[in-house]
Amino acid sequence: MELTQEFFDSVKQCIEQKEADKLKEMLVDLHPADIAELCNDLNLDDARFIYRLLDNETAADVLVEADEDARKELLEALPSETIAKRFVDYMDTDDAVDVMRELDEDKQEEILAHIEDIEQAGDIVDLLKYDEDTAGGLMGTEMVTVNENWSMPECLKEMRMQAGELDEIYYVYVVDDDERLRGVFPLTKMITSPSVSKVKHVMEKDPISVHVDTPVEEVAQVIEKYDLVAVPVIDSIGRLMGQITVDDVMDEVREQSERDYQLASGLSQDVETDDSVMRQTTARLPWLLIGMVGGIASSMVLGCFDEIFVQHPEMALFIPLIGGTAGNVGTQSSAIVVQGLANGSFVTENVARQVVKESAVAIINATLISILVYAYNFFRYGAIEPVTHLVPISLFGVIMFASIFGMLVPLTLEKLKIDPAIATGPFVTTMNDLIGMLIYMGITTSFS
Repeated sequence: MELTQEFFDSVKQCIEQKEADKLKEMLVDLHPADIAELCNDLNLDDARFIYRLLDNETAADVLVEADEDARKELLEALPSETIAKRFVDYMDTDDAVDVMRELDEDKQEEILAHIEDIEQAGDIVDLLKYDEDTAGGLMGTEMVTVNENWSMPECLKEMRMQAGELDEIYYVYVVDDDERLRGVFPLTKMITSPSVSKVKHVMEKDPISVHVDTPVEEVAQVIEKYDLVAVPVIDSIGRLMGQITVDDVMDEVREQSERDYQLASGLSQDVETDDSVMRQTTARLPWLLIGMVGGIASSMVLGCFDEIFVQHPEMALFIPLIGGTAGNVGTQSSAIVVQGLANGSFVTENVARQVVKESAVAIINATLISILVYAYNFFRYGAIEPVTHLVPISLFGVIMFASIFGMLVPLTLEKLKIDPAIATGPFVTTMNDLIGMLIYMGITTSFS
């Protein structure tokens, strides 16, 4: 169902008039994601009114789907016992961990103390120990597992018992007596294999898996490469610890993409359109100040060459071309490298080969652009004017430098464990603009 403005207004009216029964009827056919979207646009009191109308399972699903800021605001307003018994008790462990991470340690402990299922509480405690950007921090412990030595009747009986507690079954994992992952059990074998067969005789051995410390980006690459809907997570000795489903990975990848895009756009922190003016200002201002400093530095560089502009005023006309080209080329180079690092297609061990390839591309681009600018200057200023020759030469040098610089910056940041996405933003643009001016003025002075 599409959430129209008319529907939203009707919901608001029901809340204002406390028409709980009517509102409950309006919500009954909505998907939890749609209810969450509705709550995101309401104030805290109105959102709580809606949550009170939902059954526990639906309320838990809605909370998981809710916007992070809206969810955190709601959780901070609720007592720990309510969070535990109304929401966490009805969540999968991976979703419960995502919710718990947004709270301080004291409140986490209070919530854990009120969880009725001790096993679930223990799983949540274990998962909270992992870094949230690793497979261990993202995985859930709800899955179907069978022992490799079981017969088919035993296997089927146990699968039925375990499946009753799960919303979805993606794979059935086979483990040995020490809980180490041995294979994946194809469900079709239940029909085609004789009842006396043991699981280990029909399982698919050596399944694709990830380690608990594997970064989320690499988990996403594994799922994409092998077209999986879920991937098992193992520890250092091969024990099955949990599984990560494709929907959880996509949520993380989307959030990471949003962060990278904002970094590349010159935002120092995550912001949304509905954030306060102060938050948006503090997110934008740091890089704007850096850009301002870079602009002042460029103007100081140009100020050292007043005599050149007096003798050849036409040289000043090409300053925007030099600066703009340097920034664009640098951004292109860094963006390609950042994308390659993100999807695994860029191998940092082959930096020398990548530099050679980037240099070849830069030479072709620099040559073509320089020829075009030379032709323009030739017809406008003639063959003997310095500007005709110096601008194309400067452009060639600027493009070569900006291409290599734009490539090396994200690689350096990656080595320093800093998000390389910031390389595609104002940093590279500002630096290339400044150094581009130095190259332009240096060449002009040398040949004038």
